[in-house]
Amino acid sequence: MIVADELKTRIEVVEKSYEFFLAYAAQGVSGEQALKSSGQVRDFLEQLQSSLPKLADLFSGLLAERGITDQECYRAFIDVLRRDAGSSLAAVQLVLAQPVVSSQMIDNLNALIHLRALLTDVFLIDEILNQSLPGVDKTSVD
Repeated sequence: MIVADELKTRIEVVEKSYEFFLAYAAQGVSGEQALKSSGQVRDFLEQLQSSLPKLADLFSGLLAERGITDQECYRAFIDVLRRDAGSSLAAVQLVLAQPVVSSQMIDNLNALIHLRALLTDVFLIDEILNQSLPGVDKTSVD
């Protein structure tokens, strides 16, 4: 389950980044303080930046890995996932390009509808990943 493992890892990055961003936004970091403390937030942004580009392809690969041949009902969602991940990536890259990453900037990133949509997308995929397949032992799927 190589594809499933990589997809799970990327989903975890999205979820953990969002949680970290919530905490960072609540700190009220700005100005000189943001300049000094932006290292950890930048690490999360960079991890997120690396995780987003392949999400849709990995989900598509998961379908193939699980032997789902009739993928028609999945295609529209894969397109949505690709758009949400791409839009979120553009916002993450914009924030990374800034010399100072304040709490307010991260709060605005978290509030961005694209990132929230992506988060909901990955929650849905996470449920699909954790679903038992008919006739398959769940321990062999994970």
